[in-house]
Amino acid sequence: MAVPVAFFGLFFAYPVAAILARGLRADGVWHFGRIADVVAQPDIRHVLWFTTWQALVSTALTLLIALPGAYVLARFDFPGKQVLRAVVTVPFVLPTVVVGTAFLALVGRGGLLDELWGVRLDTTVWAILLAHVFFNYAVVVRTVGGLWSQLDPRQEEAARMLGASRFAAWRTVTLPALAPAVAAAALMVFLFTFTSFGVVQILGGPTFSTLEVEIYRQTSEIFDLSTAAVLTIIQFLAVGAILGVHAWTVRRRETALRLVDASGTARRPCGAGQWGLLAGVLTTIAVLLVMPLAVLVQRSLDAPGFAYFKELTSDDSGVFLVAPVEAIGNSLQYALAATAIAVVIGGLAAAALARRDAGRLVRGFDALLMLPLGVSAVTVGFGFLIALDEPPLDLRSSWILVPLAQALVGVPFVVRTMLPVLRAVDTRLREAAAVLGASPWRVWREVDLPMVRRALLVAAGFAFAVSLGEFGATVFIARPDNPTLPVAVARLLGRPGDLNYGQAMALSTILMVVCAVALLLLERIRTDRAGEL
Repeated sequence: MAVPVAFFGLFFAYPVAAILARGLRADGVWHFGRIADVVAQPDIRHVLWFTTWQALVSTALTLLIALPGAYVLARFDFPGKQVLRAVVTVPFVLPTVVVGTAFLALVGRGGLLDELWGVRLDTTVWAILLAHVFFNYAVVVRTVGGLWSQLDPRQEEAARMLGASRFAAWRTVTLPALAPAVAAAALMVFLFTFTSFGVVQILGGPTFSTLEVEIYRQTSEIFDLSTAAVLTIIQFLAVGAILGVHAWTVRRRETALRLVDASGTARRPCGAGQWGLLAGVLTTIAVLLVMPLAVLVQRSLDAPGFAYFKELTSDDSGVFLVAPVEAIGNSLQYALAATAIAVVIGGLAAAALARRDAGRLVRGFDALLMLPLGVSAVTVGFGFLIALDEPPLDLRSSWILVPLAQALVGVPFVVRTMLPVLRAVDTRLREAAAVLGASPWRVWREVDLPMVRRALLVAAGFAFAVSLGEFGATVFIARPDNPTLPVAVARLLGRPGDLNYGQAMALSTILMVVCAVALLLLERIRTDRAGEL
């Protein structure tokens, strides 16, 4: 636990505390009375209420729509499955500003729904909810599907042979085993929607605002750091309480499971019911996920002769110090470094948390690991600039600052992906290996690693995807001569003119293709290695 604790202490707790102190401390005196003043404002209470209920509804909708997809990708074997898995994950890495813009083109004025049926959703909360499902569909499919594919299907088949119906067997055998993974996926979706920024800012307009949007508005538009600090504390406390309840309830329900090679659990669909389920999932993915991505591609090709893509090689626009195309290489380098950091930190934390004899202090750290997903990225970004500006932690001019900020968001995904599998490993296997004389390292290499190798690769894919699309903190610390893809897209979208908008769509398309190729390669590597077990 030493390395994860030190990492989060230096690069999360310290920067966040610095920005809170800047907002609530003046002339050496803390002004905590400001908290009550801010909460008493009617508009702030409205923001708190909307933030909470839209996150709950978004989470429920995402689980309802994505769980069938998790089952299909875990249990069915069909042509193009690897490509489909990569396509499902692509929306998750797109910058939220791009997701909001794509849905605005679909459901806003002059969008597809408006042209076909005269229906507009950009003035309603439904646009926000659908965009959240689009963005978080992969979280449920990857987190739940990763464990589902390793559950022994013979356990459910035995229940059916004893007279249970298909649904009863699933409810009494499979669902309890999946409960920790479902809870972990629901938690991540809730945190992402609770702290939603780009989607709500674009689709919500002046009517809807989450805590994250309000913190950004108070910080960058009104310059009221005091109110922003209070809202950050409220968000921090709410997320901490949710994580505490989650850690307590999930820990009580986790048991050792019989895990098998995932390559042997998938079968060709049989019967009208299974083919119908596959068709329904494919239709949902086509309408909900592929259609917004198709809008991005179509907008990037509006100009003849690939003009928007050609303009990416020019640095004459005045938006950047370098050509926008250089953001591609920057993003890949940052994402690889952030993935390495997240896998090391998250892997160590998951290994410590998975121990049955872990103390209460170690188990409490489980909830703290998720806090970067629930604390305002705006606060973290400003905190980096304020706190990491003096030796020996003067990192403002160092390239490592961006991967460190991205890794903060990637670590929770590594932990949440690996922890259910690590805890499901039967401890008697480790004990038997130790009795036979194996060292702790050999026990890990011979017993745990074959079981968690698949989960480790899934976790690395998640960390890489999150790093590619991270925007909230990176926008404050990425240097003008080394922008990332999301930062470049946001800056182009923020400037008027069809050329800037077209270049933003072109960069978004490139980001989408790069992510799809990377995830497809990861899927092939993961499948090949899983087949070796």
